[in-house]
Amino acid sequence: MTLTPWLKLTQFGLLTACTYTWLLLVRGCGPGPGYGTRPRHRSPTPMAYKQYFPNFSENNLGASGRAEGRITRNSERFNELVCNYNPDIIFKDEENTKADRFMTKRCKDCLNKLAIAVRNQWPGVRLRVTEAWDEDGHHPPDSLHYEGRAVDITTSDRNLSKYGLLAQLAVEAGFDWVHYESRNHVHCSVKADHSVAVEKGGCFSGSAQVNVPEGGLKPLTSLRPGDKVLALSDSGQVVHSQILLFLHQDCESRSTFLILGTEDGQRLALTRNHLIFVAPCRKLHHTEYRAKFASRVKRGEYVLIPGRDGGVKPSQVVFISLEERTGVYAPLTAHGNLFVDGVLASSYALIEDHVLAHWAFGPLRFLLYVVQLIVGESSQGQNMIETHSSDSVVHTTCLPHQGFLREQVNQPHCTSGVCRNCERANSEKRNISHSSADRGMRHYECVGDKAGKVHWYAQLLHILGRVFLDPRKFYA
Repeated sequence: MTLTPWLKLTQFGLLTACTYTWLLLVRGCGPGPGYGTRPRHRSPTPMAYKQYFPNFSENNLGASGRAEGRITRNSERFNELVCNYNPDIIFKDEENTKADRFMTKRCKDCLNKLAIAVRNQWPGVRLRVTEAWDEDGHHPPDSLHYEGRAVDITTSDRNLSKYGLLAQLAVEAGFDWVHYESRNHVHCSVKADHSVAVEKGGCFSGSAQVNVPEGGLKPLTSLRPGDKVLALSDSGQVVHSQILLFLHQDCESRSTFLILGTEDGQRLALTRNHLIFVAPCRKLHHTEYRAKFASRVKRGEYVLIPGRDGGVKPSQVVFISLEERTGVYAPLTAHGNLFVDGVLASSYALIEDHVLAHWAFGPLRFLLYVVQLIVGESSQGQNMIETHSSDSVVHTTCLPHQGFLREQVNQPHCTSGVCRNCERANSEKRNISHSSADRGMRHYECVGDKAGKVHWYAQLLHILGRVFLDPRKFYA
């Protein structure tokens, strides 16, 4: 019997089990009476004049990030801009060149969300854009308007009393920096498209390393399903946990990572929406550490690192910084956690409930175990673990036959999917990964056809969670 029918059966079973799991979660973990219903409407608080959010300068990595250079109609980067023809938005276009309609994809997405919010907040009123991409040099040299990453907005009725609330709606629409800078307009901007690598997932940096049973550290980029890493059991013991798959894997995307430095010398790089186990003071027992978003971690709090006798010990966070790095990876382990760069972190992100997330991934872990039994250990290292989504195929890791790798080490593709040698594409940034078990063979990674490389099961859970769960559980 071939593997393909079993994979299709597995996918169908996962869809069924996933839906049933979330329905149970809604009953068991819902916000009390009336579970499964939409929350009551919350009135946003208007921003004050001259206020900006977040509380950084616009070009800070924690906001929209640095300017990357002016885009002109003759530059190659002009092809990165998209045109916005949303009928719910009025574009001033005083130059009559449609320049105000050009913007980056992220800026367009945020603007379209804001247009819906404006229409819902003030029926009959539309969003108005007075300035977007600037090709005439009317702004300061480092302005994000030159890259299509910034817009100046008003309401169509030009009612100045609405602009404070308009600014707050822009924050909620996803703009990375919003400034109520003038009585006549609100300024909004976004990060560069290529730096937003984690739209649907939270990850570790491509330069991160994991603790392995053999001792020492192993690059995250060299891991593949079936490998074992150190994790923490429910009893508080450091154990060997198997990598099941990657919830997110992209060796080329750049993103902004939080760097958490500990008193013992660890430096963990992870995205803001990833979960990490933290305690407000030095607690010795692991059950007193709660998972929360990395963005909520403060200096002086404590994380867990490997200790003596197979246990863990607390280590204080002494500094927090921001860095841009290449590569985003989110390995899922059987235990739902792992030690990355010597610090215990969750495998999950986006929802601030580690137990809930681990429970929701139960059907996936079970069916992967069933498939492993059916396929057998011998074929596990010779076949590609495929994950199918409704509109694309995303491959986690390419594990070709030994002979195939020796004969076709320079081939850019494999039998189903796009295989790319990530260390060759980024040779100046990565070391070539070798494993003693692979007898000197190079490790290849499969990169999905679509950008993002987020596992379809994680995407499905996120969609269902947005429908059934309290929105306050999700990262905003």
